[in-house]
Amino acid sequence: MSVCLDSWAVLSWLDGEEPALSRVNRVLATRPVISWINLIEVYYRVERDHGRDDADEVLKSLRASLQAELPGTVRMIDAARLKARAPIALADCFAAVTAAAHGLTLLTGDPELIDLVDPPCAVEDLRVS
Repeated sequence: MSVCLDSWAVLSWLDGEEPALSRVNRVLATRPVISWINLIEVYYRVERDHGRDDADEVLKSLRASLQAELPGTVRMIDAARLKARAPIALADCFAAVTAAAHGLTLLTGDPELIDLVDPPCAVEDLRVS
């Protein structure tokens, strides 16, 4: 494992959006980490836009390619503490604290995470090459 992905990274990759597509493709062989919170965010977005069958297929494929982690109590408290100090989505908090727990860089294009003051992990902006 070399990096952590958030839902923004995965959704942009699924949509074929560059430069996220190329960057995520380069790290897939390392089985990047993703929080189950972010994976479920991808699932509901795919189901809403393309239907349940597609969402089930995408989830099956992602589970084979990524290292999905179900957050435990410590990670949930870390996410809550980040949410208490930062005006960002709770799922974004889980992405950041998951990356931090592993000492990994978080790949995202989400402005809330990119602009976060004093992030708990390194953040790479997938909107730029």
